[in-house]
Amino acid sequence: MAKKSKEARVQVILECTEHKNSGVPGTSRYISTKNKKNTPERLELKKYNRILKKVTVHKEIK
Repeated sequence: MAKKSKEARVQVILECTEHKNSGVPGTSRYISTKNKKNTPERLELKKYNRILKKVTVHKEIK
């Protein structure tokens, strides 16, 4: 019987960086997946923030 391999794809939560500093109530978060082997560092994507009504940088949170 073969060994069970570790999952390379994991779910990550992306949170808006501008929203945290703006003081506006609420949070803008997205759920995405990434491959841990190809991108070991934290993910950073431009996504639409519905509360601020513009595209902002969203960073991966733990």
